[in-house]
Amino acid sequence: MTTSTDQVKQWGPVAAAYVDSTYHASGPDLARIVEEAGFKGTERVLDMGSGPGHTSLACAPHAAEVIGIDVTPQMVEVATGFAAQRGVTNVSFRVADVLELPFPDASFDVVTSRVSAHHYADPAKAIAEAYRVLKPGGMLLVADSVSPENPALDTFLNCIELLRDASHVRDYSWSEWQNFLESAGFESDYLQLFPVFLDGGEWVKRIQTPAAKVEILHQLFSEANETTRAAFDLRDDPWSWTIPIALMRGKKRK
Repeated sequence: MTTSTDQVKQWGPVAAAYVDSTYHASGPDLARIVEEAGFKGTERVLDMGSGPGHTSLACAPHAAEVIGIDVTPQMVEVATGFAAQRGVTNVSFRVADVLELPFPDASFDVVTSRVSAHHYADPAKAIAEAYRVLKPGGMLLVADSVSPENPALDTFLNCIELLRDASHVRDYSWSEWQNFLESAGFESDYLQLFPVFLDGGEWVKRIQTPAAKVEILHQLFSEANETTRAAFDLRDDPWSWTIPIALMRGKKRK
């Protein structure tokens, strides 16, 4: 997440709700991140936009040290308590901005960013910062909601994301992500797309979307054309849809 005061205000009150979010706790991309990292047990890991700490804690048993950062103090507090509850001792969390990482050059083996990049005010700068703090041969793994290349579908996805959550900046397409990664100096790879089912009621409840905006979301879902309904598996009863989550990798050349 970014340093925006609005972002902190948005996420502070809902931090605890994300500990119990089914997707955040056990989404299929989480296990794939750990698998792709290829841990040997000696790695130092940075988790950008760590939220309640699920990614950090998933990496911890396989790495030497994990540091999670988030701009929202309440998220850091929740994640710290979550790690203590689980008895994990090689993880720490701190308040920091992904756009200005408070770490020396070449100080991490792996950097992760899971479902937080669509909140970054300047993703290109965040990716450049990840490149800076990675050691030569290091790896960046990004899992995030991605927009289709089709402009109309892109518009629909980002519209409903912003209505649901005022702190949303943008879901980027793979072509945009490829540009971010390669412009920073990474070798880029698109690893897998995970269609993640979302219950509409839980989706808006978790972030405390205002009722007036929920009504607009219902209307947008019901009025969507067949192409859009098929692309996101939009359903009215029960209210639900499927969000595309992509896992992407950047390798820093040795």
